[in-house]
Amino acid sequence: MVFSSISFLFFFLPLVFAFYFAVPFRYKNAVLLIFSLLFYAWGEPRYIVLMMVSIVMNYGFGIWIDRADEQPKKKKTVLTLAIIANIGLLGFFKYANFFVDVVNQTLQTNIHVTSVPLPLGISFYTFHALSYLIDVYRRVEKAQRNLFNLSLYITFFPQLVAGPIIRYNSIAEQLSKRVFSSIQFAEGIKRFILGLAKKVLLANPLGYVADTVFATSAGDLSTGAAWIGIIAYTLQIYYDFSGYSDMAIGLAKMFGFEFAENFNYPYISKSVSEFWRRWHISLGSWFRDYVYFPLGGSKVAPWKIYRNLMIVWALTGFWHGASWTFIAWGVYYGVLIALEKAGLEKLLYRIYPLNHVVVLLLVMIGWVFFRADNFGYAADFIGAMFHTRGNGFFDSQALALLSLNWIQFAIAILIAAPVFPKLQKWQWGKPFAGAQTAFALVFHCFLFAEVILYLINSTYNPFLYFRF
Repeated sequence: MVFSSISFLFFFLPLVFAFYFAVPFRYKNAVLLIFSLLFYAWGEPRYIVLMMVSIVMNYGFGIWIDRADEQPKKKKTVLTLAIIANIGLLGFFKYANFFVDVVNQTLQTNIHVTSVPLPLGISFYTFHALSYLIDVYRRVEKAQRNLFNLSLYITFFPQLVAGPIIRYNSIAEQLSKRVFSSIQFAEGIKRFILGLAKKVLLANPLGYVADTVFATSAGDLSTGAAWIGIIAYTLQIYYDFSGYSDMAIGLAKMFGFEFAENFNYPYISKSVSEFWRRWHISLGSWFRDYVYFPLGGSKVAPWKIYRNLMIVWALTGFWHGASWTFIAWGVYYGVLIALEKAGLEKLLYRIYPLNHVVVLLLVMIGWVFFRADNFGYAADFIGAMFHTRGNGFFDSQALALLSLNWIQFAIAILIAAPVFPKLQKWQWGKPFAGAQTAFALVFHCFLFAEVILYLINSTYNPFLYFRF
């Protein structure tokens, strides 16, 4: 079940609200936990047992780590076992097929294993569990003795299958005490509608353009079609994922929780490092705090800084998927950020505003590897972008895609910059405060109506990050 579906909007969500606001506070977490499990079971009923095993396992590890607080060696051993157990589960279900293929290709063997399906959201809820255990180990938080509260932290449906990655220490207090207000609920509705509109009205049509182009043989693409395809994908993945994050943040607000921001207009960045401080903030900060800093971060010899960056970015790429193209995508960013650490970032800031163009170009080249199924297609696609294939600059395919979707392209490019927040902050003056509120209400109702019309009339409603 995706947030941008009729079943979620008109059946599941109203039912959750009806039960949640009908019961006293002491039962609200139980209501959210039950509905979160139902939400997950809707898409992956057979893997709900796996998730519950993970929760119970990490509940036990958390208490074990807490009780070993006065025994540093034992405490570290327990944390190591917990990390191995969690990474082992993730590794088996997400990477088993990949590793078998690598062994077969490397050793010329013919090992055959039954294909292991990828459980929804396993990368996200595994990282949530690791965040909890490491926070307990570092004494940032005490171990959660209430199994239901820990279960809710890991299974809470707004962030269960696609993030953002919520740190345990940022939500621990909210699990047992939070304040509800009509203002917060209204803000949550507005945030949810904006995210829903991003996903349905922008990401979906742009995704259809990207899918059309990437389904074409790279050798047959004109330069114009290749650029239209990668620009469409660049915008699609942003509005798809940031829209989902907006919906998650909005839903959390409606239930009294506050989640941190996950995107901050990444396409206005002036360097690649800045791009990654603005894109998927929760994942970047997770790797920074739990991998990069423990390796020494930037407080080590220069060559170790570059080593640390390459480790972190190779892992980031591998986290996204069991594919060499994802690993290459991660290493690509590791190299770029290492070069920026070595002085390239200072150079980029000196060529403003050209640095925006350079960064966008580098990011789009990276998205080719992220989107392509193999290196051959990625190389041919980049060749088409830079007109090395001799297929012409513009053809009928490019013209048709652009003429049918130019409005979505124009709107998506415009609001990829912080235009909308500035309009929201624009004050009409006290005499017009009521009119401003009324306009905001009408605007959000209009967006919601447009979304519903689109969902009724279209069957194209993919969600990119479910496969991660």
